[in-house]
Amino acid sequence: MKNIIKFSLSVFMVVTFMNCNDRNDENLVQSVDRVKIDSVKVAQDSMAVFTVQTIKTYSNFSNNCEGFYGYDYVHTDQLTRSVSAFKFKTSSECGEEFARASQINFQPQVPGIYTFKFWNGKDAAGQNIWIEKTIKVK
Repeated sequence: MKNIIKFSLSVFMVVTFMNCNDRNDENLVQSVDRVKIDSVKVAQDSMAVFTVQTIKTYSNFSNNCEGFYGYDYVHTDQLTRSVSAFKFKTSSECGEEFARASQINFQPQVPGIYTFKFWNGKDAAGQNIWIEKTIKVK
């Protein structure tokens, strides 16, 4: 039994070492940055409590070197949500820009009129620009 365990550990260590040496540094994440949300699609402007609705956002990314990283979803107050999207960037050579859809699954727990603010960049004065959408929850 001891020999089987020693053999298994040896094989595991060799495989792990080989995988570490074959790593392609071009695919490693170099940075994570905020990316503006260019448009938002809300399927329904009203819904019932405890149901789920998908909200799609669209942002532009450079092909081969950038991709969607995640959202910062902040409850500003009970019925207001501020949403920012983030992209990752690798050291791979970038290609053409393309639009990509990502989604948030919204499942309200309380009835009311929810306001979503999606970050759309900054204006010339450096102030945040927001795309606002509302959803009435019954």
